[in-house]
Amino acid sequence: MSQLTRSKHKLSIEDLPDLLTIREVAGLLRVSPLTVKRWGKKGKLPAIRINTRGDRRYRKEVVLQMLRVEL
Repeated sequence: MSQLTRSKHKLSIEDLPDLLTIREVAGLLRVSPLTVKRWGKKGKLPAIRINTRGDRRYRKEVVLQMLRVEL
Protein backbone atom coordinates (compact mmCIF):
# COMPACT_ATOMS: atom_id res chain seq x y z
CA MET A 1 0.00 0.00 0.00
CA SER A 2 1.29 3.48 -0.84
CA GLN A 3 2.20 5.69 2.05
CA LEU A 4 3.32 9.27 2.47
CA THR A 5 6.12 10.08 4.87
CA ARG A 6 5.49 13.09 7.03
CA SER A 7 8.08 14.03 9.65
CA LYS A 8 8.85 10.50 10.88
CA HIS A 9 5.18 9.44 10.78
CA LYS A 10 3.65 7.46 7.96
CA LEU A 11 0.16 8.24 6.77
CA SER A 12 -1.83 5.81 4.69
CA ILE A 13 -3.80 7.13 1.74
CA GLU A 14 -7.05 6.59 3.62
CA ASP A 15 -5.83 8.85 6.43
CA LEU A 16 -4.98 11.78 4.17
CA PRO A 17 -7.26 14.83 4.28
CA ASP A 18 -9.57 15.59 1.34
CA LEU A 19 -7.45 18.61 0.42
CA LEU A 20 -3.71 18.01 0.10
CA THR A 21 -0.80 20.44 0.29
CA ILE A 22 1.81 20.79 -2.43
CA ARG A 23 4.30 18.80 -0.33
CA GLU A 24 1.83 15.98 0.28
CA VAL A 25 1.01 15.75 -3.43
CA ALA A 26 4.68 15.88 -4.40
CA GLY A 27 5.44 13.08 -1.93
CA LEU A 28 2.63 10.88 -3.22
CA LEU A 29 3.54 11.43 -6.86
CA ARG A 30 7.30 11.35 -6.18
CA VAL A 31 7.96 14.65 -7.95
CA SER A 32 9.19 18.02 -6.73
CA PRO A 33 6.77 20.64 -5.36
CA LEU A 34 7.75 22.86 -8.30
CA THR A 35 6.52 20.17 -10.71
CA VAL A 36 3.17 20.11 -8.89
CA LYS A 37 2.89 23.90 -9.28
CA ARG A 38 3.75 23.65 -12.98
CA TRP A 39 1.13 20.96 -13.53
CA GLY A 40 -1.40 23.25 -11.85
CA LYS A 41 -0.56 26.12 -14.19
CA LYS A 42 -0.91 23.80 -17.21
CA GLY A 43 -4.27 22.48 -15.97
CA LYS A 44 -3.01 18.92 -15.50
CA LEU A 45 -3.61 19.09 -11.75
CA PRO A 46 -6.07 21.86 -10.81
CA ALA A 47 -5.46 23.66 -7.53
CA ILE A 48 -7.88 25.21 -5.11
CA ARG A 49 -6.70 28.51 -3.64
CA ILE A 50 -7.35 29.05 0.06
CA ASN A 51 -6.86 31.95 2.48
CA THR A 52 -5.60 35.43 1.70
CA ARG A 53 -2.12 34.18 0.73
CA GLY A 54 -3.61 31.99 -1.97
CA ASP A 55 -2.08 28.73 -0.73
CA ARG A 56 -2.73 25.83 -3.09
CA ARG A 57 -4.61 22.69 -2.12
CA TYR A 58 -5.35 19.70 -4.30
CA ARG A 59 -8.31 17.33 -4.12
CA LYS A 60 -7.27 13.88 -2.92
CA GLU A 61 -9.49 12.10 -5.43
CA VAL A 62 -7.83 13.93 -8.36
CA VAL A 63 -4.35 13.00 -7.10
CA LEU A 64 -5.42 9.38 -6.60
CA GLN A 65 -6.77 9.31 -10.16
CA MET A 66 -3.31 10.32 -11.34
CA LEU A 67 -1.95 7.38 -9.35
CA ARG A 68 -4.85 5.18 -10.51
CA VAL A 69 -5.52 4.15 -6.92
CA GLU A 70 -8.93 2.96 -5.76
CA LEU A 71 -9.99 3.03 -2.13
